[in-house]
Amino acid sequence: MDIQSVGVIGAGQMGNGIAHVFALAGYDVVINDISEENLTKAITLIGKNLDRQVQREKITAAERDGAMDRISTTSTLTDLGQTDLVIEAATEREAVKVAIFKELVPHLKPTTILTSNTSSISITRLASGTDRPEKFMGFHFMNPVPIMQLVELIRGIATDEPTYNALVKVVEKIGKIAASAEDFPAFIVNRILMPMINEAVYTLYEGVGNVSSIDSAMKLGTNHPMGPLELADFIGLDTCLAIMNVLHDGLADTKYRPCPLLTKYVEAGWLGRKTGRGFYDYRGETPVPTR
Repeated sequence: MDIQSVGVIGAGQMGNGIAHVFALAGYDVVINDISEENLTKAITLIGKNLDRQVQREKITAAERDGAMDRISTTSTLTDLGQTDLVIEAATEREAVKVAIFKELVPHLKPTTILTSNTSSISITRLASGTDRPEKFMGFHFMNPVPIMQLVELIRGIATDEPTYNALVKVVEKIGKIAASAEDFPAFIVNRILMPMINEAVYTLYEGVGNVSSIDSAMKLGTNHPMGPLELADFIGLDTCLAIMNVLHDGLADTKYRPCPLLTKYVEAGWLGRKTGRGFYDYRGETPVPTR
């Protein structure tokens, strides 16, 4: 499977990061989003991030220019039909992903590998709604994509060996490291990380500590670079809640029950950095704890 062109569905935080690393690695990239505004913002952000890499002497100006030249955008999903690899990086809602695949699949080449950047949803279930379950995989990048080295590769029950091997080679080419995970709810990273974040929210909810003390305790006591509540804001509280719901529903264990306070913040629209408020308020010069 000779992969030269890549389609990325979703121009948000994950999608633009994925496009960034693939274009820099020499792939032709087409970013799709339903919003032209999101596409414009994505191109601007990719340019700024590449400029930062040039300033830090991680890449050359010529590499930066080449990467930008290899990226194009479209608001028409079917324009991704002729790419060799498609990476869906839309919102972490299964119904949205299923609808995207349903619209896209009739326009794909028979050889195109179809993947999802889902952080928790069943790959086997997503694949079963397409015409190519053997060429479908989970392709889970970490945020921020240009910096984080890990990519989780998740095979569905029908994924064939050539597809898996092709993606292993792709991960190597973009300069990252693959970790293979079985198709269980939340895979490896989020199976471990999200319950920790959820427990931190319970610690806040039960009054064991405030936002500052919980984050300081984990940073100074366990040498974490970010506290769990700060990290939750960075990921997005809606995403954290969605993953906890997948764990709770998929494993039927009460230890994965989302904290009511996490649910309340999401209901309020306080989703973290992307909305300006979460466990911290980001609307001023410096973040201020909200509890």
